[in-house]
Amino acid sequence: MKLVLATKNSGKVIEFRRILAELGAEDLEVVGLDAFPEIGEIEETGNTFEENSLIKARAICNLTGLPALADDSGICVDALDGAPGLYSARYSGKGDKANNEKLLVALKDVPDEKRTGYFICVAAYVRPDGFEKVAEGRFYGMILREVRGSGGFGYDPLFQPDGLNCTSAELSAEEKDAISHRGKAMRAIAPFIIG
Repeated sequence: MKLVLATKNSGKVIEFRRILAELGAEDLEVVGLDAFPEIGEIEETGNTFEENSLIKARAICNLTGLPALADDSGICVDALDGAPGLYSARYSGKGDKANNEKLLVALKDVPDEKRTGYFICVAAYVRPDGFEKVAEGRFYGMILREVRGSGGFGYDPLFQPDGLNCTSAELSAEEKDAISHRGKAMRAIAPFIIG
């Protein structure tokens, strides 16, 4: 079976493939949207992570005629009333490094004990026969005052998971997958994909 991941983010594609393989989907051919260059950007017009993930999964399933898996993920910072939230990927409008810099500026006067938050991932799986399944995962921790580590992507270099003394970007891929928001969402939804 072929499964289309509704993303052009190579970091997400690698992470999804790795997690699905670990969960027993070795025979699943997983492709990202780079395999469908004719498909443009799917506009995320939803007001929640779930709405956005379903919008993307439904659109890609309809456009390709193949089962599609989409996610909408972000970081929600308590001291910022949940921001950047839905707008995490486009927080600065200038990519990961600028997003991290903007978040650090927004939190510069926030004391360490109030720099809590979580990553959230809502994954949506949609098949051409109309089947739909949604799953959510959360990854709690705190936002540090400087970036650390070179692994992962996005806000990983600023995020220290609860109970650890390192950032997400300092974890191995396997360690991160075991506890991350995306890993949790994928483990919840994988049985419906693998069958």
